[in-house]
Amino acid sequence: MGKMVNVGFTNMVSADRIIAIMTPDAAQTKRAIARAKEEGKFLDASHGRRTRSVIVMDSGHVIFSGLLPLTIGDRVSKNAVSAIKERDDD
Repeated sequence: MGKMVNVGFTNMVSADRIIAIMTPDAAQTKRAIARAKEEGKFLDASHGRRTRSVIVMDSGHVIFSGLLPLTIGDRVSKNAVSAIKERDDD
């Protein structure tokens, strides 16, 4: 399993499997959420808080998060940099 990234409230997802991190108000995002709910691939990791980002996984799962997209993006980037450093050290 690859590096895990915290998406808020101690919820973790695999950083390697994230396709997109989007804001929830775009029409395309709303369609992706509706499709994921129909297919049973919707997860709410916001713990009832305001949804600030929507994470799309390569499995088709859509995850709500209470963190801003930039925050999650920074965490994913830090994981990618540390993975490169680990690979170079080997």
